[in-house]
Amino acid sequence: MSPLNSPRRYLLYANQDYSFPILRPIQDAIRQRGDLAAWFVHGNAHPENYLQDTDQLCTNLSEAFDFNPMAVITPQNTLPHFLPGIKTQVFHGFNARKRSNGGVDSHFAIRGFFDLYCTHGPSTTQVFQQLSHEHPHFRVTETGWPKMDSLFKQAVDHKPRHRPTIILTSTFTKNLSCALPLLPVIKQLVARNDMDWMVQFHPKMSASTVAEYKAIQADNYQFIETSNVLPWLAKADVMVCDTSSILQEFLQLERPVVTLRNRTPGPWLIDIQNPEELMDAIQKALTRPASLIEAIRNYNAQLHPYTDGLSSERVLQAIDQYSAQNSPTLSSKPLNLIRKFKMRKELSYWRLRPPGREKA
Repeated sequence: MSPLNSPRRYLLYANQDYSFPILRPIQDAIRQRGDLAAWFVHGNAHPENYLQDTDQLCTNLSEAFDFNPMAVITPQNTLPHFLPGIKTQVFHGFNARKRSNGGVDSHFAIRGFFDLYCTHGPSTTQVFQQLSHEHPHFRVTETGWPKMDSLFKQAVDHKPRHRPTIILTSTFTKNLSCALPLLPVIKQLVARNDMDWMVQFHPKMSASTVAEYKAIQADNYQFIETSNVLPWLAKADVMVCDTSSILQEFLQLERPVVTLRNRTPGPWLIDIQNPEELMDAIQKALTRPASLIEAIRNYNAQLHPYTDGLSSERVLQAIDQYSAQNSPTLSSKPLNLIRKFKMRKELSYWRLRPPGREKA
């Protein structure tokens, strides 16, 4: 049971399918405490594909208000700000530094929707703490990323096999994607039949690129369509990627990543400039050079140092702490009228006060 006022209620908010594997470990931690979790889902998310019979789903805003959560937890950049509870951001990915907004990394954009940011590790915590001084309407607690809880539980006792398994992933951003530049080489390497290949792309990858890769037919090749790639990461010995944040998830396993023209390469990656270099780079990765593994560990220590599978519990502890402090020193959130209007329009919600709080 949670330490204060049990059972507590937490609303898990999703509007994209990728949210489900991020939020499910949090639901597990909530239930382990003896507390209550419910889901509120809309937009591009498909609860029928991901929620189970034992999951509680609020099918509309009225049910979400009636659930009366102490916190609303989401990996999205925005959420229904008019719902009750501590608005908690857990992020939809690591900071991949793929793009900036007015010179500011979009991972650190402050949109005025959240009371609490649960950061992944020192490299992001330090930035958000600095931003909290500039925008004193939220708190920052380093918790680790809940999605990784599942990964560490799935990847126990992995050992490289005599026949290696390679996973190819890619961002959908055209000028950063490795998918098309590597396609001819991937076909050649699959045809050699000395490795097993798995391919998984971002849901927004162009249909034509997906079709090209689906057309590859071989016993040692599998095209994977899923919003939860974690079980597949746990099976792979080496990843081939570009600048997608998925590579940072794979690095958590202390396994090598070969990248094509990564935007911010470092000693924790084997970065190549030409597709023709791919086979040699994979062979190098399979030897797991000591200097590479050490660099990966140093990188993870800053990005996400938590390997205990307990980040979800730390998120709940951060919410407990926020609630106990009651945050009297925080400023009011910015009005942010345009974004909040869009959220109200999206959900067709125009009340100025929550149900039950209207003036008599």
